[in-house]
Amino acid sequence: MFTLRKVITTLADSSKSKSKNKVLSHVPYRDSKLTSLLKQSLGGNSYCLMVACLSPSDAYVEENLSTLDYATQASKISNAPVINEDPKIRKIKELQAKCSAL
Repeated sequence: MFTLRKVITTLADSSKSKSKNKVLSHVPYRDSKLTSLLKQSLGGNSYCLMVACLSPSDAYVEENLSTLDYATQASKISNAPVINEDPKIRKIKELQAKCSAL
């Protein structure tokens, strides 16, 4: 889970820095099998949902705060999913749209 935290922290920091035009740092996806599997969901071309489970007991206040901080970092990650499409098919569709517009 430590590697997942590093990946989420790096992606959250890079999401903030994209607006400021800073250089993106290396995201350690290959450091664990879990992050390798979640690569497309975390920082790639799809959506990801995170569920943060909290305890209502006062004995777990520290763990609840840590979980909420972690979930806040994960919510700062922004993806821009795009449709994966073959360039040839895209060009055919563009030409068909041009022909139908005439």
